[in-house]
Amino acid sequence: MSSSEKRTSPVTFYRQVVAELRKVVWPTQQQLITYFIVVLVFVMVIMTIVSLLDLGFGRAMFAVFGGDTEPVPSPVQA
Repeated sequence: MSSSEKRTSPVTFYRQVVAELRKVVWPTQQQLITYFIVVLVFVMVIMTIVSLLDLGFGRAMFAVFGGDTEPVPSPVQA
């Protein structure tokens, strides 16, 4: 920091933050609900795609490298 720059006091910083937040155009409740639903649907679609890819690649690896999908029987105890 050069000597010509002064640090902003916490009170001045807080006032500037409040002034900037007053300039923000906040969404209406209807817009907020719409955006929430859009994001929720998008996340669920991406989650489904990633899950299916994971399942497909997992099965492909077992097919290529020959994994036994049957559980190993435990020894019978007498």
